Amino acid sequence: MTALRGKLLPPVLAIAFSALLCTIALLISGGSPGSALAAMVTQVGKGTTAVDIVNSATIYYLIGIAVAIGFKMNLFNIGVEGQYRIGAVAGAIVGGSTNLPPVLEPLLIIVTAMVAGAAYAAIPAILKVTRGVSEVITTIMLNALSIGIIALLISQRAFGVLNGNNIGTRNVPQSGWIPGISLGEHGTIFGFVVIAILAGVGYWVMLNRTRFGFELRASGESPTAATAGGVNAKRMIVIAMLLSGAIAGLTALPELLGRDHTYTQISPQGYGFTGIAVALLGRNNPGGIAFGALLWAFLDQSAVSLDNVGVPREIVTIMQGAIVLSVVVSYEVIRRLELAAEQRRVGRQLAAAAGGAA
Repeated sequence: MTALRGKLLPPVLAIAFSALLCTIALLISGGSPGSALAAMVTQVGKGTTAVDIVNSATIYYLIGIAVAIGFKMNLFNIGVEGQYRIGAVAGAIVGGSTNLPPVLEPLLIIVTAMVAGAAYAAIPAILKVTRGVSEVITTIMLNALSIGIIALLISQRAFGVLNGNNIGTRNVPQSGWIPGISLGEHGTIFGFVVIAILAGVGYWVMLNRTRFGFELRASGESPTAATAGGVNAKRMIVIAMLLSGAIAGLTALPELLGRDHTYTQISPQGYGFTGIAVALLGRNNPGGIAFGALLWAFLDQSAVSLDNVGVPREIVTIMQGAIVLSVVVSYEVIRRLELAAEQRRVGRQLAAAAGGAA
């Protein structure tokens, strides 16, 4: 009963607290919470909104998995923003420079993006295990550095070409595209959604069915105990960061291989910080991350409907922050309450044992 309460109570409290905060934010903005929610839900059935939610959730899920791998090792990999962008531009450059048969071409692009993302994540990993430098500091700096690297790579002096008024990589040939799932006038779902699902399954299998996953979880929960059990902490840090960077490298590929076919200086950004929020929402669990990705995508894509009920769409940002805050706070509160209850239980047992001995 206690274990079940520990699993159900945190999400219930998170939902209640986030609903309260969102209601307060909507009332302060002068809107009706009921009207706002109804407008957002109704928007899902209009135009391509539902497909846009699935496509956005695919991207958020991949970046959320990348962040979660680091979290499992107690690594705060803020650098997924730079890692996915480096992976995307590397994949786009290689894809635009080759023309292999179908299947081989997208496979080459995917492998290139993963290797580039992992290589960029290797920098903070090596600095951490060799010099003890915080991965938070190095990844933030590398995020900023990636902007200059990408600008250099897609300049006309390097691998960039001028398309109208925009500079980007050469277009990926059609043999490198990943076909989408067409729903007619409702839009086309990225074919990469299948790969995202496989990535989630692979993450679950790694965590729960492999020795590495056990060592990863053990190292994250208690580095001292894991080291005493023979786990090489430095090796685990490097491998976890490499895996996180490799998955991050996949993040922009749904758009690259399913829609844009080129990478430019104005290609979508900011997915890395969304991934951190989604991983927190999902508690680093693949199923929870999927729910968090869909919820985040729903809020993003349905925000346009708020203008129709007199609510500024920027209120969605407040709602997203309130939801993340609610999840983090509720789980921490329950953890502390359970810890205090356990300490009291042990104290009573020790007192009873002492009384019996007397």
